[in-house]
Amino acid sequence: MTGTDIFERSTGRISALHLIIIGLSLTMTLGAWLYSKKQLEHRIESRFLAARDSTVDLILDSMSRYEDALWSGVAAISALGGDVDMQEWKVFAQSLNIDQRYPGVNGVGVIHYVPRETLPAYLAEREAERQGFEIYPQHDQGFSLPITYIEPEDVNAAAVGLDVAHEVNRRTGLLASRDTGRSKITGPIVLVQDSDHTPGFLFYAPYYSGGIPETLEERREQFQGVVYAPFVVRKLVEGLLSKERRDVHFSIRDGEQTIYDEHAIDDGLSDANPLYTDTVSLDLYGRNWEIEVRSNLAFRTNNGFEQPTLILFGGLIIEALIIALLISMARANSRARSYAFELTTELRGKSEKLEMANAEIEQFVYVASHDLKTPARGIGFLTDLMEEDLSEHVNDQEAHGALQMHLDLIRERVERMHALTRGIMDYARVGRSDLSHDNVAPEEIIKACIADFEVDTAQVHLESDVEKIVVDSHNFRRILENLIGNAFKYHPDPAKAHVAITISEKPDHLEVMVADDGAGIAPQYHERIFEVFQTLRTSEDQESTGIGLAIVKKLVEQHGGTVRVDSDEGRGACFVFQWPKTLLNERPEGLGKVA
Repeated sequence: MTGTDIFERSTGRISALHLIIIGLSLTMTLGAWLYSKKQLEHRIESRFLAARDSTVDLILDSMSRYEDALWSGVAAISALGGDVDMQEWKVFAQSLNIDQRYPGVNGVGVIHYVPRETLPAYLAEREAERQGFEIYPQHDQGFSLPITYIEPEDVNAAAVGLDVAHEVNRRTGLLASRDTGRSKITGPIVLVQDSDHTPGFLFYAPYYSGGIPETLEERREQFQGVVYAPFVVRKLVEGLLSKERRDVHFSIRDGEQTIYDEHAIDDGLSDANPLYTDTVSLDLYGRNWEIEVRSNLAFRTNNGFEQPTLILFGGLIIEALIIALLISMARANSRARSYAFELTTELRGKSEKLEMANAEIEQFVYVASHDLKTPARGIGFLTDLMEEDLSEHVNDQEAHGALQMHLDLIRERVERMHALTRGIMDYARVGRSDLSHDNVAPEEIIKACIADFEVDTAQVHLESDVEKIVVDSHNFRRILENLIGNAFKYHPDPAKAHVAITISEKPDHLEVMVADDGAGIAPQYHERIFEVFQTLRTSEDQESTGIGLAIVKKLVEQHGGTVRVDSDEGRGACFVFQWPKTLLNERPEGLGKVA
């Protein structure tokens, strides 16, 4: 192999490493952007769902309060002996203070149930109470359901005497209330007192004579009438839900008919392409209302997506600087290698000048390394500028709480860039050599490890079911070196540390346990310690690259096994892994595919 071949191969390896670093950096940038975007989308969707639920709950709560008002009217009639006259009803209605306590309701009234045979007596009683009282319109039902009283009467005068039995929606809702003994609303109707002829409905609560009936027959026999309230849907919504105070618009459908629709109104807040839309189905007093809720322009304005864009923009700037830094590093490295190659060729055979040439190369590499610090400092400086420029967003913790975290994450990644590249090269070397097939006694491996660590032989105890390790004893020893070394390295008092190694023979593999009596590892870190560059050391502990256990895990898995730790703080740690008993015809899956 010539010097040129070596040079070209080294250059190619550096280029691949640069691609790995760029890929990792870009992945982190895109990951931060996607995470921020998903989090923001989730928060915005949650705000829409909260606005939707608030709208629906307000409708339900308001209808519940209206129902309570109707049942209070039923209670008043019962307290007055089962019937009420016009003056008594007026006093009761005034006590409700409808305009202030029940916004959106047109009034509250009484509808009597009048069989045809008792109609003359009913009319005579009404004539004595109110001159000129008439029931209208005519119909062919065997009973009448006239509106006897309605307060306030001045705005509802057109409804007095209206026989609700003449129209199917009014009649059906009232009879359903009679038969169930519960509050019911009608299907869509137009109130006679509504000059705009917009959709409305009636709300009924039944009352009976002779106590509370329990069966359908008793309810029909004892039925006297209903306390009711008329509603214009448009006025009901205006009284409950001011559009100016909402971030959503909605429509209401009752069956096939739309009884309220804000979507079709251009009020300056309607959003032709809403961010969110949802439909809620309500079983409401015998009717099914479909409420379609859409976000409006106020919602869009209050819930922008600027934060992920800022993170992506800042990340791409940092990415561009990293790429520029790596290009600068590659060019400097290429110049250094080219210069070294030229010097080596020129000075071959001239030993007296070799020391001078080496000194010049060292100086060149030092200067190049020193110059490469400038781009790295530039990245940190740019990050500080971005934080200052985005200070308004950074300080807004509620809307942009994740922005500061991502800026700090960029700083950390830049600082760890050089350590990361070196770690990748060390980690990548694992598994490049072929599996060895030899026979080594476990005792010999343990003795070699003890000699390397210079510890007392009594501190390491071995129990083994096997006499020989026949598969890849070199990497088997490498695993034990890492585990035994860690046991002494992180023990509070290494001179008193004890390590127990147990090798058990299983049907298709060996099971190896390495247990120590050190400080132990908390359960939440059991997975983390096997990750690349992860270490649990504190600032007072020895320096650690965080690569040892990652190499252990990779070696074990390449030989078809798994590794785990059983430990808790204060009771030591026990590492358990599997190792093949015999050399397989084929290499374990994944072996040979190491980067």
